[in-house]
Amino acid sequence: MTLDLANEPLPLLGIAAWSGTGKTTLLERLLPILAQRGLRVAVIKHAHHSFDIDQPGKDSYRLRGAGASPILVASRERFALMMETPDRQEPELPMLIDQVRPQRPDMVLVEGFKEWPLPKLELHRPALGKPLLIHDDPWIHAVASDEPVTLPAGVVTLALNDISSLAEYIGTWPEDWPQRRQPRREVG
Repeated sequence: MTLDLANEPLPLLGIAAWSGTGKTTLLERLLPILAQRGLRVAVIKHAHHSFDIDQPGKDSYRLRGAGASPILVASRERFALMMETPDRQEPELPMLIDQVRPQRPDMVLVEGFKEWPLPKLELHRPALGKPLLIHDDPWIHAVASDEPVTLPAGVVTLALNDISSLAEYIGTWPEDWPQRRQPRREVG
């Protein structure tokens, strides 16, 4: 399954970083600011391990264990769709995007999925001792780092700890989407 970005009307922005960089913590700080600006932001998060959002003994857990796939649990406050995917190596991002599309968000932030060809913001902390991803990924349009780093020409540089600037960059993504649907350049 592939993403057809040329025809994708829903703005997508990947948040790419090594484990331990603070992707989830950053999103936790950014999402309320983006909501205050009137943006409805969906998040798709990649999990590297098996996970369960259901509790043993609950009806939904028992029904899923009995073979219901998918199972949708709903109340007046929320709903959750759970589906077993044992025959897949990794989640298929286009299918996940299609799951959030009916909710009509203004944009989708994709945490993880760094191998997928979609525009990305890289988060980088040199203290972790990991290399920048941008040198091998032409889909990275900006890098937010907590220390100065050398980047290719034309790449937006952001301060990782400046939440206001990060919110401004991400907040303008929906209007910038038509110009951001392709890789920034070839990586060699």
